[in-house]
Amino acid sequence: MKAMKALFYHATKDHVTAAIPRPIDSSVALLHNASVMLIYSWNVNGIRAACKKGFLDWFQHCGADIVGLQEVRANEEQIPEELRAPAGWYRHSVSAERKGYSGVTLYSRQEPDEVHISLSAKEFDCEGRLQVARFGKLWVVNCYFPNGNGKDRDNSRVLFKLAFYQRLFDYLEPAVKKNERLVVMGDFNTAHTEIDIARPKANEKTSGFLPEEREEFSRWLGHGYTDTFRMFTSDPHHYSWWSQRAGARARNVGWRIDYVLSSDALKKEITGARIHPEIMGSDHCPISVTIAS
Repeated sequence: MKAMKALFYHATKDHVTAAIPRPIDSSVALLHNASVMLIYSWNVNGIRAACKKGFLDWFQHCGADIVGLQEVRANEEQIPEELRAPAGWYRHSVSAERKGYSGVTLYSRQEPDEVHISLSAKEFDCEGRLQVARFGKLWVVNCYFPNGNGKDRDNSRVLFKLAFYQRLFDYLEPAVKKNERLVVMGDFNTAHTEIDIARPKANEKTSGFLPEEREEFSRWLGHGYTDTFRMFTSDPHHYSWWSQRAGARARNVGWRIDYVLSSDALKKEITGARIHPEIMGSDHCPISVTIAS
């Protein structure tokens, strides 16, 4: 992992790690001695808004070892008090320079050995999109990939989005080649295949389903990564994001744009992967993966 570390930098005022002693709870396995690890990823579309829609209750009862959140859209003082130092969790948050935009947060039952946030490119780092945390021999990448839409939904950010994908791929590549155990999770803002979107033909020219975006996703899957959800089902109609207009979620007219990817070295340890459309609180739903450790 030394090749990766050269690209990392540590804590700044834009993010914080909070450590609270964990109460004894036999219902949730600790990472260091767990037989099964449960990891969740969720684009909450604003943590303050999600907390008004039941997020806290879900968080307290999800039974996870690690929870990665994207599009938190809050700096440190805006994080709801109940989530700043919740009992039994370590927290690490990264905010964007632009207020109310982007941001990622990682909660874990075990304190990470290290957490890094930089791609050594200011245009990416200033948006607060990345956390790379090490827990022993497991690397957890929590990422909010850019949307290719510009202010006028004109696909003007597609090149920026693809450059981010490629920069992160190159950044992780030395670890993948060394057979490190990695999960890369988050909102990838891309529906990979036609079965990952309810209306593929209508969205062929829409960012999130453009050929060049899908090809970049395929490049990842062809070079050391596996879409964990597709390890267990090839069925269509499984989505993780729905427009908030026209009752799209009730009609299940959605997109699968949230993923957990596994490196080849970890693939054999993946025992389950799920999408949780029944859990409300955001226009995205959470996704999860279980790992036999």
